[in-house]
Amino acid sequence: MNKLRPATSLDVAKLAGVSKSAVSRAYNGGYVAPDARQKIMEAARRLRYRPNQAARSLSTNRSNLIGLAITALDNQFYPELVDELSDALALAGFRLVLFTTRGQADLEPLLDELLGFRLDGVILASTSFATRVATECADSGIPVIMLNNIDMGEEIAGVCTDNRAGAEAIAQHFIETGRRQMAVIHGFDESSASVERTRFFTEAIARAGLPYPLLANGQYTFAGTGEATRALIGGTPRPDAIFCVTDLMGIACIQAVRELGFKPGRDLAVAGFDNAQASAWPAIALTTYATPLKEVVDSCVSRLVAAIDGHPLLARTTRLAGHLVVRASSTPD
Repeated sequence: MNKLRPATSLDVAKLAGVSKSAVSRAYNGGYVAPDARQKIMEAARRLRYRPNQAARSLSTNRSNLIGLAITALDNQFYPELVDELSDALALAGFRLVLFTTRGQADLEPLLDELLGFRLDGVILASTSFATRVATECADSGIPVIMLNNIDMGEEIAGVCTDNRAGAEAIAQHFIETGRRQMAVIHGFDESSASVERTRFFTEAIARAGLPYPLLANGQYTFAGTGEATRALIGGTPRPDAIFCVTDLMGIACIQAVRELGFKPGRDLAVAGFDNAQASAWPAIALTTYATPLKEVVDSCVSRLVAAIDGHPLLARTTRLAGHLVVRASSTPD
């Protein structure tokens, strides 16, 4: 082979001992036997082969790109979500393109970016105008699915954790450990995850005949949650348990509780939601409801890829149950 010429799929096929069509299928999401795929990838690595994305796009009328719109990555749960999505999409022959909205109020720049990339599909995990963006994408012929934050009107396809099961499990745990005055630190009103988790938690507490939970807005930020925690603890009545609708806010709540001279678990119970990796760190030990991350991602990707292949993407939400993880932040010594 001419050293000055970039390697081609035919070169890879010859070195791997497979057909050129097998190489094509390996890079376009088709079926290839596992041993053959391994030989192809090893040959490609040795030859420094890179498929021509423009040529693939022309031949398949696809870009093999999936857009993911997400508010920000400061919530420790979202980097884990991005990694899992990237791996799952790669196995299906797609690359992930990340768009961070950072809570922007203007819809047009995001739409221009999403529609300008010639994406094969879009996943919306952002809380900012997610339903409106989904509708615009769908009207442009781009399959779109909402992830984590879903359309409560059930007009756009979605996948999320079972927020009812999670919120009720945390409420029951607080009650069983003797807590009586609860509080909730929630996020934005346009966030379905925040709305549902708050509502289902408060309903579970009310059914138990306990006082209606105190409510505070942590704005989905570390600083905002710290302020909300200090306001709750400094008020009357003072809560003996705080449910934060994400782990990021739960971690911020634990820090604020400690700064005020209280011990999480003994003096005041704290729980989050998602089971981000940081929640298990010994210095944090946050009780939380674990999102079944792999199952959520697999459901999202399989539904979206099926839609890209021409199958109907039904406007329904798939809700997947996780499990309660009890740690020191909610249990007395």
